[in-house]
Amino acid sequence: MELKVLPDTRRIRAYLRWSDGGKSPARYLGQVDHETRAANLAEGWKMAWEMGLLTEEPPAEGSWAASPSVRAVMRGNKNKDTRPELRLRSLLHKQGLRYRVAARPLPELRRTADVLFPKPKVAVFVDGCYWHGCPEHLRESQKNAEFWRSKIEGNRARDAETDRLLGEAGWTVVRVWEHEDPADACARIEGIVRQTSRNATG
Repeated sequence: MELKVLPDTRRIRAYLRWSDGGKSPARYLGQVDHETRAANLAEGWKMAWEMGLLTEEPPAEGSWAASPSVRAVMRGNKNKDTRPELRLRSLLHKQGLRYRVAARPLPELRRTADVLFPKPKVAVFVDGCYWHGCPEHLRESQKNAEFWRSKIEGNRARDAETDRLLGEAGWTVVRVWEHEDPADACARIEGIVRQTSRNATG
């Protein structure tokens, strides 16, 4: 599954691409317009199924995915530069804020913040509603429910540990849900960054 963004309109189109004798033809499926890449991929697979372009095969032995298409969507889910992150970063930049992207607040800790303000020591994480268990939008999977529940609970525990470790090291952690209004999130982050900067210099 391939997603292409039209440069003039910013519309997103989904294509099914496959290998055929060394060539890589593609079939246009339609336009998608969801907030996340994972959702757009899922919509693309759905359209391909409805158009009769796919056939179902049993998942590989030991696979955690209920079907090959589900596995493909999960593998294609980006862990950085998602649409909510790009929107938020654009607004922060317009406010004159400068930051690092996908950086570790603590070099020795393998936790990466989506937006990092090193001097005021503010780390921003943009959390996906599904993967991080949003209380408003999480809809538990009907297949492999126990596996996914355990996965999401593990992510929540990791998030809490990250917040604690960074807090102990003097960092301010800001978490933004992907469904939040980016303008509201930007205003909240800007206020924290500027206030923290004033406290550090005052």
